[in-house]
Amino acid sequence: MLPSPLETHTVPPGTPRERLSDYAARVFRAIPSRKGMKKAIKAGAVFVDGRPGHTGDWVQAGQRIVLMDLALNPPKALEMPLEIVFEDDHLALIHKPAGLPTSGNQYRTVVNALQYNLSPTPVDDALPWPRPVHRLDALTAGLLLVAKSRTAAIQLGRQFEEKAVQKTYQAIVAGKAPETAIIREPIDGQEAVTEFRLLRRARSLKTEWLSLLELYPRTGRTHQLRRHLASIGHPILGDALYTPKGPLLKSKGLFLAAVGIEFTHPSTGLPTRFSIAPPDKFSSFLKRAEQRWEKFRKG
Repeated sequence: MLPSPLETHTVPPGTPRERLSDYAARVFRAIPSRKGMKKAIKAGAVFVDGRPGHTGDWVQAGQRIVLMDLALNPPKALEMPLEIVFEDDHLALIHKPAGLPTSGNQYRTVVNALQYNLSPTPVDDALPWPRPVHRLDALTAGLLLVAKSRTAAIQLGRQFEEKAVQKTYQAIVAGKAPETAIIREPIDGQEAVTEFRLLRRARSLKTEWLSLLELYPRTGRTHQLRRHLASIGHPILGDALYTPKGPLLKSKGLFLAAVGIEFTHPSTGLPTRFSIAPPDKFSSFLKRAEQRWEKFRKG
């Protein structure tokens, strides 16, 4: 008997030519490293259109890739307290701190910290250990959804694949951003769409204007919000990767946070919505920038 499916994925049209081991490591959340994915493929945990995959296979649009749950050894628990926004037998929602990677080939990750923070689940299809069903960049703080059961992992994964999960972010960007905008700029050859609306503007001695935005990514490409905002001349403050010559704030971190999420609960079938306030540093930074501006203007 085959093990249970852990995650499923359909290769979208226009996907660039890529080996299965590289592609699967990008799209599956349970095994985010290429090394780990190669081991999973060789162990028979990855199926392509119903057949065992091979590391050197080329992915093609329309293929359905399934990652099976082999119940490998759980990661070592990291004794780091996390803020639990919600938890039941099937899923949990945590407030990921900035600077903590979601997963990866290291000990200090959310995946390891979940072992210390979440309660065991009594459901029959419990996962061997809780797993995030999406990623947040290490530098990004905010809401991260975690599956505790196979049902939750499969159904939430499907919702993300079908773009049925709505996420909301807030960010402070450089410049005088428009009231609303839709950015349609392909990323790595794939469709990428971001909508935003302006929440507040503040004057700044360094950039003339700062803008607080609420962001709605309609697709989930790597660093999508950071790349899209930089592409229209409004880079996120603290983003050294996409604004190497821009206004960097040393030791302040990235001014980007995931503040809202909407999905269908995999057990109850009910629409589920959570929201949190952005980090305190957002409002305090804007306040200080305006105070400096006023002091300069009056001086």
